[in-house]
Amino acid sequence: MKFIAFLLAGYLLMACQNTKTEATSDKAQPAPVPTDFIQELWYKNSFIYSVDVEVFKDTDGNGFGDFKGLTQELDYLKNLGVDAIWLAPFQPTPNGDDGYDISDFYGIDPHLGTESDFTEFMRQANQRGIRVMMDLVTNHTSDQHPWFQQAIKSKSSPYRSWYVWSKERPKKWNSGMVFPGVQKEIWTYNQQAGEYFYHRFYDFQPDLNTQNPLVMQETRKIVRYWLNKGIAGFRVDAVPFQIEIANAEFDPDHPEHQFDMIAQLHQYVQWHKNDAILLGEANVDPKEQEPYFGKDGQGMQTMFNFFANQHLFYALATSEVNLLAKALEDTKDIPPTAQWAQFLRNHDEIDLGRLSDEERDKVYARFGPDSTMQLYDRGIRRRLAPMLGDRRLIDLAYSLLFSLPGTPVIRYGEEIGMGDDLTLKERLSIRTPMQWSNAPNGGFSKTAKTVRPVISKGPYGYQTVNVDRQLADSTSLLHRITALARLRKACPEIGWGNWKLIDTGSRHVLAIRYDWQGKSLLMLHNFSPDAQKFRLNSESKTGRTLVSLLDNSENRRENDGKFPIQLAGYGYHWFRLK
Repeated sequence: MKFIAFLLAGYLLMACQNTKTEATSDKAQPAPVPTDFIQELWYKNSFIYSVDVEVFKDTDGNGFGDFKGLTQELDYLKNLGVDAIWLAPFQPTPNGDDGYDISDFYGIDPHLGTESDFTEFMRQANQRGIRVMMDLVTNHTSDQHPWFQQAIKSKSSPYRSWYVWSKERPKKWNSGMVFPGVQKEIWTYNQQAGEYFYHRFYDFQPDLNTQNPLVMQETRKIVRYWLNKGIAGFRVDAVPFQIEIANAEFDPDHPEHQFDMIAQLHQYVQWHKNDAILLGEANVDPKEQEPYFGKDGQGMQTMFNFFANQHLFYALATSEVNLLAKALEDTKDIPPTAQWAQFLRNHDEIDLGRLSDEERDKVYARFGPDSTMQLYDRGIRRRLAPMLGDRRLIDLAYSLLFSLPGTPVIRYGEEIGMGDDLTLKERLSIRTPMQWSNAPNGGFSKTAKTVRPVISKGPYGYQTVNVDRQLADSTSLLHRITALARLRKACPEIGWGNWKLIDTGSRHVLAIRYDWQGKSLLMLHNFSPDAQKFRLNSESKTGRTLVSLLDNSENRRENDGKFPIQLAGYGYHWFRLK
């Protein structure tokens, strides 16, 4: 199977080059993509749901969510339209970094259940046709991991070289921190080891030495272990830091990267499970994205589009779409088998680091004006609903998410518009327990003390915002997102087709056209609170009518060849060109 991605890339590239859309030809369209290719490229038309098991649902009363609780809610996720679940780290951990400080890559944290609980969860998910992905956090370990504990005991320990050390404190010991304003250094002295160890993240998360072949061998062993458990893919944590060449002399602000590691990981995963994927966390400039996706699609099959996300929030804050449109164009050139993962909120802060100071200040002013809402000198630590406020703007954002070129990813609780708890430190503000009902603790747990406080006060308290209440309300955000997820599934043009931006003449309206197998879609989103009226050239010679997929209304082309369009404030439409 090591040539499968190359073959798929070649097939789809030819299909893209040969396809004649309505705008250029009325001749027969190319044959449909074979079913087996669609199966292996399942992420092209899927909806991914991000879950942190420890805050989803508690069934044993220990205050932590568990795999039994997640299993109980699989039907809820299936009805929501979820195709794949992405699990946050669930392995044993001291929990200093919400599970990302792993002390055993092969186990299940006892707070979350047993191995048999995990196996049953996987079985039940498979029965419902839901794939399960997991975080691959092999950039670092917990300092409580047996490898590190052995490494600090003696320089002669075989595990000493599994980490990165320096006898003297490196010159750039306080540069290149992932968490500026919180983190003080990236080199910390260990008294027992008698040397400084390297850590891009917190000082209790020593970085593994990826220059050591034994470390890479162990990484492959970890991957194989979880693939054998049925895992369908990995969200690869902190990719740029995982592949950097780190030593006492390197410049953390301008590191050298080993991109061949990505290709090797891709190949290894494909050998063991040909439809398993890599979803990369790499917040990089579009000029740097090519080696992450890899030549001929031999890298990450999917990556989070952080660049477009940052400009999306600028558009939401200013009502102007020009920079968002440019960001989409800048990230358009990817291999035909690859796919962007589009998102609104993830488990971290909204990173605005690639905006200019002026642009970032505008987003802060609209969505995070108080310093308690900001984080790491670059981002906002709020959930989407309280940040956007206006339900019309929230609906617009989700319509855009499901209609952007890429795979939509939603964080747990966002589908009901959960709030945030700014009294919690750093990113924990958006990692509060799921709100299921108006029962105590929002139905998350029956115990008094939970792993993290359930939001219980204000307009986003569990008494007001919960799943049960929204299931009973046909106008709720939950029902809206469920409908959008189903509509997205019925529009494979978004995942498989060619797309282009259409000029509307309005700086407030984003228009995207998709063409695939003789069918065309037109997605319109008005980022302004004011209604927008314009005449649109669909660039099609044959289509005479736009039929709304939202309400079945029609817009007919007029004598000048243009369609008259009117969008309400924060209005949107999904049209099929007939």
